[in-house]
Amino acid sequence: MARIFVTGSAQGLGRGAAQALLDDGHQVVIHVRAEARRRAVLDLAEQGAAVVVGDLADPEQTRQVADQVRHIGPMDAVIHNAGVGSGASVLPVNVIAPYRLCALIPVPQRLVFLSSSMHLGGHPVLEGLDWSGRRVTASYSDSKLFVTVLAAALARRWPGVLVHAVDPGWVPTRMGGANAPDDLRLGHLTQTWLATSRDGAVRESGGYWHHQRRVAPHPAVLDVAFQEALLDMLAQVTGTPLPDPAVA
Repeated sequence: MARIFVTGSAQGLGRGAAQALLDDGHQVVIHVRAEARRRAVLDLAEQGAAVVVGDLADPEQTRQVADQVRHIGPMDAVIHNAGVGSGASVLPVNVIAPYRLCALIPVPQRLVFLSSSMHLGGHPVLEGLDWSGRRVTASYSDSKLFVTVLAAALARRWPGVLVHAVDPGWVPTRMGGANAPDDLRLGHLTQTWLATSRDGAVRESGGYWHHQRRVAPHPAVLDVAFQEALLDMLAQVTGTPLPDPAVA
């Protein structure tokens, strides 16, 4: 049994992942954006899930989420599932929040980041971006490229941690739309598999996966210089360095 934290658990892929993990007997920590959203996960809480609350678009609330998770105890895995599809919060929620949580939560054995096939259309350019969320300066595709690069960078920086990124497919969530053609179950299956499986395929860190199959990411994901530039930028804009790799 593992203890696993899933961000963005009130609906869609995050909720599906949380339910599947509970069904498999794992201890699950779920996350909702605001106190009013607790009602949406009442059934999961009644099944034993712990609930943490905070808006990942807000730096202080993200720190509070990290505090709540630390209070619960060390995690075996974290699934960074939360995301938004457009608007000024794209960079704060999709990129800054997972970075900040990685820096503030004790490093787990496994990290899973939600990417997207749309990351292939992202631009590997860091100049001119407003990471604060006051202005729209990046697309969803850009944000998913950056978070996929973050996953690859952490896989290299933290060799003792299994780190992967997942393309869940175009699935029928609030973001994907009701007519999305992919299977929602398959969308979260790879997340939970990477977080818990002892399959040998999972033991090689740094993968980009679609439906339990390792596929090629955007070339920038494997560019070590760009990885380091992104990590430097995120440390600068958050004022929060990552833990020492030796500790991880």
